[in-house]
Amino acid sequence: MVTVNRSGFTLLGKDVARSEPPRWNIIFIHGLRGHPQNTWGRGSDEGRDAEREPPPKPTSRIKTLFKRDKSRLRADRSSSWPSSPQPRPFWPHEFLPHDIPEAIVWTYGYNSEVISGVFTPNNENSVFQHGRDLAGRFEREIKNEHPVIFVAHSLGGIILKEAIRKSQVCRSRTKLVVFLGTPHRGSRAAGWGVTAAKLARLAFSPNIKLVESLDVNSLELDTIHEEFVNIVHDFQLQIHSFQEGRPMSTIPGHVEKIVDDFSSRLGLPQAFEKVETLDADHKQMVKCTGREDDRYRTIRGVMQHFVHRPPVEASSAARITNMTASLSLGAGAPHLDAIKTDRVFFCIPFMLNPRFVGRDKILSRISTTLFTNNGYDRLALVGLGGIGKSQIAIQFAFWVSENKPEVSVFWLSALSRASFEQTCREIVTQCDIRQSSATDNNDATALVQQYLSSKASGKWVLILDNVDDAQILGRPIHYFLPKRRDGLMLFTTRSQEIAADLATSEVIRIPEMCPAEAKGYLEKLLIQKDLIEDEAGTGALLRTLTHLPLAITQAAAYINRNSVSIAQYLDLIDRADGNMVELLSSEFHDETRYPESANAVVASWLVSFNRISETDTTAIRFLSFIAWIEPKAIPQSMFPEESEIQLRRAIGTLLGYGFLSQRKENGIYDMHSLVHLVTQTWNSNHGENSCTLREAMSQIVMVFPSVDWENREVWRQYLPHSLRALQKADTLEHEGSRLGHLVALSLHEDRREQVAIEVLERVLQFWNEALAEDHPSRLASQHALALAYQDNGQVKEAVSLLEKVVLIKSDLLADDHPSRLASQHALAIAYQDNGQIKEAVRLLEKVVLIKSDLLADDHLSRLASQHALAIAYRDNGQIKEAVNLLEKVVSIRSDLADNHPSRLASQHALAIAYRDNRQIKEAVNLLEKVVLIESDLLADDHPSRLASQHSLAIAYRDNGQIKEAVNLLEKVVLIESDLLADDHPSRLASQHSLAIAYRDNRQIKEAVNLLEKVVLIKSDLLADDHPSRLASQHSLALAYRDNRQIKEAVNLLEKVVLIESDLLADDHPSRLASQHELAIAYRDNGQIKEAVNLLEKVVSIRSDLADDHLSRLVSQHALALAYQDNRQVKEAVSLLEKVVLIESDLLADDHPNRLASQHALALAYSDDGQIDDAIELLEQVVSIRQRTLPEGHLERLASEEKLKAFHQAYHE
Repeated sequence: MVTVNRSGFTLLGKDVARSEPPRWNIIFIHGLRGHPQNTWGRGSDEGRDAEREPPPKPTSRIKTLFKRDKSRLRADRSSSWPSSPQPRPFWPHEFLPHDIPEAIVWTYGYNSEVISGVFTPNNENSVFQHGRDLAGRFEREIKNEHPVIFVAHSLGGIILKEAIRKSQVCRSRTKLVVFLGTPHRGSRAAGWGVTAAKLARLAFSPNIKLVESLDVNSLELDTIHEEFVNIVHDFQLQIHSFQEGRPMSTIPGHVEKIVDDFSSRLGLPQAFEKVETLDADHKQMVKCTGREDDRYRTIRGVMQHFVHRPPVEASSAARITNMTASLSLGAGAPHLDAIKTDRVFFCIPFMLNPRFVGRDKILSRISTTLFTNNGYDRLALVGLGGIGKSQIAIQFAFWVSENKPEVSVFWLSALSRASFEQTCREIVTQCDIRQSSATDNNDATALVQQYLSSKASGKWVLILDNVDDAQILGRPIHYFLPKRRDGLMLFTTRSQEIAADLATSEVIRIPEMCPAEAKGYLEKLLIQKDLIEDEAGTGALLRTLTHLPLAITQAAAYINRNSVSIAQYLDLIDRADGNMVELLSSEFHDETRYPESANAVVASWLVSFNRISETDTTAIRFLSFIAWIEPKAIPQSMFPEESEIQLRRAIGTLLGYGFLSQRKENGIYDMHSLVHLVTQTWNSNHGENSCTLREAMSQIVMVFPSVDWENREVWRQYLPHSLRALQKADTLEHEGSRLGHLVALSLHEDRREQVAIEVLERVLQFWNEALAEDHPSRLASQHALALAYQDNGQVKEAVSLLEKVVLIKSDLLADDHPSRLASQHALAIAYQDNGQIKEAVRLLEKVVLIKSDLLADDHLSRLASQHALAIAYRDNGQIKEAVNLLEKVVSIRSDLADNHPSRLASQHALAIAYRDNRQIKEAVNLLEKVVLIESDLLADDHPSRLASQHSLAIAYRDNGQIKEAVNLLEKVVLIESDLLADDHPSRLASQHSLAIAYRDNRQIKEAVNLLEKVVLIKSDLLADDHPSRLASQHSLALAYRDNRQIKEAVNLLEKVVLIESDLLADDHPSRLASQHELAIAYRDNGQIKEAVNLLEKVVSIRSDLADDHLSRLVSQHALALAYQDNRQVKEAVSLLEKVVLIESDLLADDHPNRLASQHALALAYSDDGQIDDAIELLEQVVSIRQRTLPEGHLERLASEEKLKAFHQAYHE
């Protein structure tokens, strides 16, 4: 360990190997009662270990301050972080020189043990004297010329600031200062005294009276702070202030931050100062437990980033400070002649705005455009009302006055004719302009024009503010502008058209302030500056106000007048749009604006609306329409139909005023969010609410496309706007219900069932009152709602509603009416989802029979019902019937093109039926064909293509092609992760299937992790009894079982079985499957009797299925294994012999299920003493598995090892 000097500098990391010479110094400075080594590590915080030198003998008056009782030590320990003993490496020596080899690292010490006089300027122990000492030693002892990074803790930061203040050498070489818990300013509540007292208590004693008797010279400390802030600006210093994230105790029983957040930062703009919090208290923020400690990595990262930044890169602070220099372009514009005049005027009706912030690039561009040799003598600023155009012009006017003393500045207000003429009269008076004797013209406007056009006016800049009406004086304003090559003109306007007319191409559109500018502006406006410390609230407020200067000014005025916090003001805004409109409508005094101008945001923009309504009726109609829809991502195709010329003009008008902005995507527009709010006020004031809303809905219905997947890009664009319009209506009425129906169909197609249900329930609320029970529109919406219920897992509601629709249509329509048949078709599918398989089959057989008499063999509707019936057959265990019917459908549809969607859909369904019929190879072949065709036909992210790939992956799984299944499902899941929301049903289904494939591939942990994620999302999204949620919980329980988390598997399956017992019929396949798996989990958990009882129940219910039904055989197999575990060996043998016999007729020799049953029967024979039969059967199994499975496969190994054991037992 290095020997550290208690006083002065110590060089650290001497032995570090460097590939190149160092080019930086890093110097560490400790705080009050700290130590140049122990503060940073390898010693106690208080410096009471053997490494520290004894402190100087204290005076009797403060003797007690050096004694710290045991209770204080305990309090310190309990409040420090972490509380358990931890290594405390001396990281500036042990880590930093290796991690930043470009730097020479030093630590600096001074006598910090004496508290008396520490805050008194003329005391040898004061921070002021310590600062002067540091400056002197720095100049003498740090002899290299490398720039310096200082790292200062606590009061060490004040010492450093004093050193920089006193030493020119120190100032010029310092480039970055890292402050750690330094009190730059007194507590915002009680000044320097409280902060100093807390630091003294922490370092010396909890004795309140003695500590609070400290003599603290607040004025001197404030002077250090203020002068240091100036130095930061002048010398371009970068500051990184770390704040303590945890409180600690200075008085027993009282926990607080030692240096609060207000005090621990300089309060500079972000360009100069970055502020960050360390998750530690005042002492522990400078410690670390190792190289990976977050505190060390954070502090080191700041210095590494600074050291490694490109040397040519100018700091943002430099750019801000040099703004004036960048604007000051030397001599006057070369294109101005050298006419001399002693008459230089500054005629502007405003004072310099002391609260102006930012806008540097805009100001620089104005000066560059007007004061360089580029031939431009006019420039226009255009933007929203309240965006700050006039304020920028005022700032520029004062810049000209200061930097171009030979140039006069004149200001004309075009707010109204009266204000224009008044400002002209003021110029006439101030410049003592007299009419020519040859004329008799007392018109001030003409006099100003004549004067500025004459050589007598010299060089000038004329600012025409608020030129929003080009005809303000009864004729185009061009006629009133002076003409002189020595003159420059700057215009401000809300109209792009006027800007382009006055300044041609030299137009600057003024944006909202950037977040940093807006925050700085708000801080300057507020009386209580500390309100800005609510960073989250401040950010939210400024975002809500869209960083618009006038809105910020208005909000600050309200906060100042009413003494509310930012959070309280935000709360007012958030309660309702009406509150925000009211707040934005309230007038307030602003000395930087015209007395007669509208200071409130709402009033300011209503002026523009009035102007547009007079000049472009189409544009105002568009505004009125947009008020009812979303303000962002507005497709041009939604606008009311107009001629191309009118459309272009209207959009151009709204773009010109800044009310709309165009995206890069062609034909997509955004409206400023506050403008959108004010537009609604415009509608209200013009008494057009209900009419305009009905028109808006009617317009959307007119352009809304058919709900086909091919149109999805269009209807997806329309959906948010349609939903916004529907939300605005208290009751939907006819237009709203028509729109709601279309929107719900789109939402259903987009799998957003919950929102579709909400919309359709509102639609039916109106239809049920307005239309008869048998009205087609009412029945159509009920039908649509039932489908949405079904896809949302509300199967009972779907069945109930469709039964009602079918009943009404049966009285209303003929048996063969297409609408009646469509609803019966839908009801049958709902029955299917509800486990009423037999009812589904009966109803679909009826529908198919009617359609067979009514429609041609190849009619799409007939084939669709046959398709649905086949799927119902499949669910009913009538696999062969399903296969036969689907083969027929596929055969008929073979007349369609290979890539016809209906043909592909039927082939897809047939492949799934093949899979259920254990014709796995046929399923794989057919799905591979479908997937191949769709890969040429459809985009990668088309739902049909993804669905077919999903099904093919499941077929691969069934075919033992597990790796292919995993690869394909990973691809599907990846595409859907970019395409669909986290909670989209299709995405969740694919993740579910991938997890099952992971299980089959023995990637058990991946399966568990993915299923846990799926179950978590579904638990937030779906009801407890939703089938999809239950299915994923079921699968997660199986994964838990594979992962030997048996108890978790049992608990989860018991929950699923309990819910399904209330939800599903006794013979519902899903209920039986869950009971089956719970029984197996019971077996794994040693609950053999429970397993037997439950499986006997499942087998009994499944006895209604065909003898060769796969589910029946699987449960019999499982029951036999449970019998075996329960020592019911004869029952096990009898049942397994039955299963093996059926599977021998049903499955191929090498089918995994057949081999598993034979393996299990062999074990049962062994347990029953039938060793010869066991060996014979197991030899057959081993022979097939050796032929079909790779060496080392778990199932092959299991059979081989059992056979070996049987042989050994037989010989013994």
